[in-house]
Amino acid sequence: MQFLNSCINTLKYARKSDRKEYFLYLKLTLAGLVILGSIGYVVQLVGSIFRLTGGPA
Repeated sequence: MQFLNSCINTLKYARKSDRKEYFLYLKLTLAGLVILGSIGYVVQLVGSIFRLTGGPA
């Protein structure tokens, strides 16, 4: 019951983001995806180079 009351109180204070705030969150999310994707790509690239050369000497 206490959890339900806590959820209701949280929803009472919640508000919808305005357009400016929404686009800020969108930019931050896309930047994070690009950064993580780039890191993953570099790791894949390094791994494939090691596979082609037979690994470190």
